[in-house]
Amino acid sequence: HEARSLRYASSAIRATASPRSLSTSASTSPQFTVTLFPGHGVGPEISVAVQNIFNAADVPIVWDEHHIDVDNAKPGQDLISADALDSLRRNRFGLKGPMATPIGKGYRSLNLTLRKALGLYANVRPCVSIPGVQTPYDDVDVVTV
Repeated sequence: HEARSLRYASSAIRATASPRSLSTSASTSPQFTVTLFPGHGVGPEISVAVQNIFNAADVPIVWDEHHIDVDNAKPGQDLISADALDSLRRNRFGLKGPMATPIGKGYRSLNLTLRKALGLYANVRPCVSIPGVQTPYDDVDVVTV
């Protein structure tokens, strides 16, 4: 089965790995496993709102939630765990809320860390219709860079 991208909020990322995040059975619609980084500040509130929107639209998503602790960070330390990065690679889909990078020398931006770890050097936003999900437009297949 070919994995289709979901349309996300402005802070979405799409990892590059094999299409294991899409599962189907003969009697059901595709189900997507999406890695979620709720983020910091207003991030958790925004993430819950986006989850509610997808739920209301009956988008078949299972959320694999990972929290990034910046409160106990030490300079030079990786702030994003290997487990969280593995989740993104495995699921191929991710949604992140706004993230705070600790202030001070020795900290690398969380967004930069994600982009480098996943080889994402452009802001790519795919938007593809999902079979079985009703929207005002049919057969959407657009990518903005």
